[in-house]
Amino acid sequence: MASSAATLPSKMKAWTYLEYGKSSDVLKLQSDVVVPQPRDDQVLLQVVAAGINPIDFKRMLGMFKNTDSPLPIIPGYDVAGVVVKVGSQVKKFKEGDQVYGDINEKAMDHPTQFGTIAQYTVVAEKLLALKPKNLSFVEAASLPLVIETAYEGLERCHFSAGKSILVLGGAGGVGTMIIQLAKQVYGASKIAATASTGKLDLLKSLGADLPIDYTNQNFEDLPEKFDVVYDAVGQCERAVKAVREGGDVVTIYGAVVPPATTFILTSNGAILEKLEPFLESGKVKPMIDPNGIFPFSETPQAFAYLETGRVTGKVVISIIP
Repeated sequence: MASSAATLPSKMKAWTYLEYGKSSDVLKLQSDVVVPQPRDDQVLLQVVAAGINPIDFKRMLGMFKNTDSPLPIIPGYDVAGVVVKVGSQVKKFKEGDQVYGDINEKAMDHPTQFGTIAQYTVVAEKLLALKPKNLSFVEAASLPLVIETAYEGLERCHFSAGKSILVLGGAGGVGTMIIQLAKQVYGASKIAATASTGKLDLLKSLGADLPIDYTNQNFEDLPEKFDVVYDAVGQCERAVKAVREGGDVVTIYGAVVPPATTFILTSNGAILEKLEPFLESGKVKPMIDPNGIFPFSETPQAFAYLETGRVTGKVVISIIP
């Protein structure tokens, strides 16, 4: 699969945009993009699969253009691929290693021009981890941004064994990871989670004790209050009504209502390494939408599907079939 460094091409195919706008208007396939070269602390990857996330289309719309890198941009944060070249300072990886990660350390602070929806990309060594052996490249590419976000939020809430948690948006990319980490890694005493009617069985299968159908039940009206509420959908005003006195609320979207806090992910390969035993044992599983795997040639369709807001788990683009 991987080319040797000596035979690497100088040009590659990549999906790019030259201006901000809707993905259906601005995303174009270019076949003569220069293959980026790794700096001392980076590796060059041959991309096998790339996960996409809401931040990708929000960035494309120009929602944080004041802190973005210059156009043109190749989108994509999540990657799984094969190391084909290493920078002079790289210690952890060698050519041929199968790795994965979220390539942008700061999600909204000058994310790289060279994203992951391309045949090659460069990544800082510290943002990557070896791919768990039991996962395919597509499965691995679905994980980094969402599992790292889930983990960082739980850490910020001081979540620990014996605590209860309510997850808002339990069937989404981040939500499916919060439920699994809360149960398998942290030892939650009780997990409640919201989703639409057809996704309640999925919540149970992930480890939720109390699946809540948000189409006919208001979670904030439950008599029970929770130690932690993790809002993955932007319902902070309601979330703070569901937390017990002295509990913690964390949100990753929208306006923040005290006592809730918010954060923007700082990507770190060490988190993936820490969670590797749970992934390799199958206790924590990737969650890809049943219709969510698209070939490289259908990247615009992948974005159109993601933009519906009805995705269960993740959408992944398979660069190498």
